[in-house]
Amino acid sequence: MENVQEKELIKGERADVMSVFKFVVCSLIGIFSFFVTFTYNGKSSILLDHIVSWLSMNVPTFVTAYIVIMLICGAAYPFVTKSWNKDIVSVIMSLFKVIGLGVGLLLIFGVGPAWLFDPSVGPFLMDKLIKPVGVLIPIGAIFLALLVSYGLLEFIGVFMQPVMRPIFRTPGRSAVDAVASFVGSYSVGLLLTNRVFNQGKYTIREAAIIATGFSTVSVTFMVVIANTLDLMAYWGWFFWVSLVITFIVTAITSRIWPIAKLKDEYIVEHGDPEVIVTEKRLQTAWAEAMNAVKLNPPLWKNLLQHLKEGLIMTMGVLPSILSIGLLGLILAMYTPIFDWVAYIFLPFTWALQTPEPMLTAKALAVSIAEIFLPSLLVANAAIMTKFIVAVVSISAILFFSAVIPVILSTDIPLTIRQMIIIWFQRVVLTLILVTPIAFLLF
Repeated sequence: MENVQEKELIKGERADVMSVFKFVVCSLIGIFSFFVTFTYNGKSSILLDHIVSWLSMNVPTFVTAYIVIMLICGAAYPFVTKSWNKDIVSVIMSLFKVIGLGVGLLLIFGVGPAWLFDPSVGPFLMDKLIKPVGVLIPIGAIFLALLVSYGLLEFIGVFMQPVMRPIFRTPGRSAVDAVASFVGSYSVGLLLTNRVFNQGKYTIREAAIIATGFSTVSVTFMVVIANTLDLMAYWGWFFWVSLVITFIVTAITSRIWPIAKLKDEYIVEHGDPEVIVTEKRLQTAWAEAMNAVKLNPPLWKNLLQHLKEGLIMTMGVLPSILSIGLLGLILAMYTPIFDWVAYIFLPFTWALQTPEPMLTAKALAVSIAEIFLPSLLVANAAIMTKFIVAVVSISAILFFSAVIPVILSTDIPLTIRQMIIIWFQRVVLTLILVTPIAFLLF
C-alpha cells in the first residue's frame, strides 16, 4: 500500500513540475512572439510581423494562392453553414463576402476597371491589408494558444485587477488583451478577445469594451502613419499620447451608452468570472495559473483548435475587408459624402481652434472608412493638424475596411449601428483631449 501511495505522490509531483514547465516555457514563447521587438533584415518589429514579412517576400505565390482559397471559402462559408439568412445583418454581410470574393479575384488576376487598380484603392487593400492580415491571423492564432492557454492570462490578471476593474470595468486578465492589441495587431487582439469570451471569461459588456477600446492598430502601423506625416521626429510624443488617450477614452466610453447598457452576462451557460483577490495576491496568481494549465487539452490539440479558429476568422474577415473597405475608399475618394459628414465634426474643430478646422473635420469623418485615409488627406497640412489627426486615427479604433468586419466575424454581439456610435464618441473625445496637448507641443 505504501508503494502505491508513494507512486501516486511522485506522479503528482511530476504533474506539478510539468505544469510549471508548460507555464514558463509556453508563456515565454508567447510573450516573445507578441511583445518583444527585434531587428531582422533591417526591420524592427515583433516575431509575428517578421514571419508574415518573410512569407510575403519569399513565397509570394503561395501567399496569393492561400488568399484565393480563403476568399472562396469565406464567401461560401455562410451558405455552407446555412447561416447567411439568420438575420438581416447576416444577409448583408454574406452578400458583401460574395462581392469581396469577386473583387479579390479581379485584383489577383489583373482584370477590371482602371480605378480599381489605382495604387491607393485595390493594390492598397490587397497588399497592405488583405495579404498581411490573412497570413497574420492563423499564425497569430497558433502563438496565441501559448500566450493565453497556459496560465499567463490568469497570473497577470490577478495583479492587474486593481487597475483594470476600477478604470475600464474589465477583468484583470484583459490587460494581456490590451497590450496584445496595441503591440501586436487588432486582428490578433480580437481573436484573443473572442477566444476568451467564448470560454465564458468575459461578459458581453466586458468583451465589447475590450473589442472597441483596446483593439487599435499595431505599433508597426503607427510607424507607417508617423512616417507618412513626417512625425518620426516626435515619435515618442506621438506613441505615448496615442496610448494614454486611447485608454482614457476607453475608460469613458465604457461608462456611457451604448456600451454601458450592454448585458453584463456570459454567452455560455456557466461563466468563469474572475475571482476578486484582496490578499495573498502572488499565491493566488500562481494557483490560478497552475489550475489553468491542468485544465487544458494536450498541446497539439490546443494548437490545432486555435489554428482552426484562426482560419475560420480569416475566411470571415478577408472578403468583408475587400468589399466594405473598397466601398469606403470609393465613397471617400469619388463622392462628397464625407464632406457632408465633416460638418458633424466642424463645430468641435472650430470650437477647439484647430489650425485647419474644415480639413481636420473631413479627416476625422473619413476615419470611419479606413484608418490610413486621414493621414493621406492631411499629408501636406500644418504639423499640429497632422499630429491631431494621427492620434485620432489611432484612438478611434473602429473603421470599416478592417476592424468592424473583424468584430462582426466574432461572437461578440455588437451591431454596426452601435459601433458607428462608439466610433463617433471616440473621435470627439479624442479630439477634445489631444488638441490642447498639440497646442502645448507645437
